[in-house]
Amino acid sequence: QVQLVESGGGLVQPGGSLRLSCAASGVIFSISTMGWYRQAPGKQRELVASITSGGSTNYGDSAKGRFTISRDNAKNTVYLQLNNLKPEDTAVYYCNANVQAFIRTQYWGQGTQVTVSS
Repeated sequence: QVQLVESGGGLVQPGGSLRLSCAASGVIFSISTMGWYRQAPGKQRELVASITSGGSTNYGDSAKGRFTISRDNAKNTVYLQLNNLKPEDTAVYYCNANVQAFIRTQYWGQGTQVTVSS
């Protein structure tokens, strides 16, 4: 069993920054893609950003130019730096990981709330 534990969410003013972290633990042989998704009230979950084990990144349109994804493979941890936050970035942010153990399984974190408000 694998757990993804997120941290770093909170309340921030427009224009502010936050750094989200997500650490994977458990029986892990390797992790291919790790990513962040978000879901605002009444909306579908959407991709924010993803990163492969080799460092290739993919960003959703809402994240381009403002957010940066990175990872530490040795720590099985992925980070999301959120800059120039806007009220429309308010959502629950979920970590996702494609984990290879005895079988390949996709896991989700429990979510961390990001609220952008003055």
